[in-house]
Amino acid sequence: MYKKVAVLGGGTGLSCLLKGLKEFPIDITAIITVSDNGKSTGKLRREFNTPAVGDIRKVITNLSGTDEPIKQMMSYRFNTSSDLNGHAVGNLILTSMLEITGSLRDSIACLSKLLDVKHKVLPISEDSHLVLMGKDNQGNIIEGEEQITRAHCKFERIYYKEEPRVLDEVIESIKEADLIIFSMGSLYTSILPNIICKQVKEALNGTKAPIMYLCNAVTQPGETDGYTVGDHVELLNQYLDHKKVDVVIASNTKIDKRIAEKYENEERKDPVKIDYGKLNKIGVELIEADLIVVEENVLRHNSMKLNSLIFSYLMRD
Repeated sequence: MYKKVAVLGGGTGLSCLLKGLKEFPIDITAIITVSDNGKSTGKLRREFNTPAVGDIRKVITNLSGTDEPIKQMMSYRFNTSSDLNGHAVGNLILTSMLEITGSLRDSIACLSKLLDVKHKVLPISEDSHLVLMGKDNQGNIIEGEEQITRAHCKFERIYYKEEPRVLDEVIESIKEADLIIFSMGSLYTSILPNIICKQVKEALNGTKAPIMYLCNAVTQPGETDGYTVGDHVELLNQYLDHKKVDVVIASNTKIDKRIAEKYENEERKDPVKIDYGKLNKIGVELIEADLIVVEENVLRHNSMKLNSLIFSYLMRD
């Protein structure tokens, strides 16, 4: 029987991770935040009163075993002067399934079967009204995930306007997992929206499975400026209860000066540095490796290396 891994996250980071992780002999449950209110997802939420489907669509597509043209179709966005403009085909399909089944969980199961997904994909909640909130360090309250991302400021607190009703299957997956992974991605809008849920924190407190965090390669403007690997772990631990992060995987790649300057000047992003002293003080195990590659002038994790490290850790005696 394969070992079970519960992966929590959202956005591009989670979908990219799962694209490689699915190639290993493990049982994956992807748990996805559903509070996004931007772009196609935001439009569909406002029009149909649904949870966010965009990150779910990305994860299903990257876990899919179907042909590449079908995957491309799922991500295709209409470019038109009509109301379809900007909508991803996969988002429309998920929304139509939700209208038919009345359940996001069942809609995901139907689409997963159609696209030959061998692993489980779960929304953190089926609540259609989830609103992510942020209180910045100046005391300002910012409402909405898209608005939090655009604010480019440091946050004192991230929380929901109303406490989500977490799916029972999410809690069961966390309790049954041999390893729990917090994916790389935005701390504030991809990772925290999952772990700030009261029921999730209680489930994490009760599990014996280690928590692994996959640290971001670069900082996020305003939110994590100057953050080290230890700072990322420390922030996550502040939102957790008794159970804390056990192990962090971080890259020690020496970024080419030209690429680093491009990120700094054009995107206000800097490489996340490993601070061995702080990590040792926190008491978290560090697994480091040369993990970052450059593809078309974009920094990305080397999927095979990263997922090999995850699998090796999982298979320790």
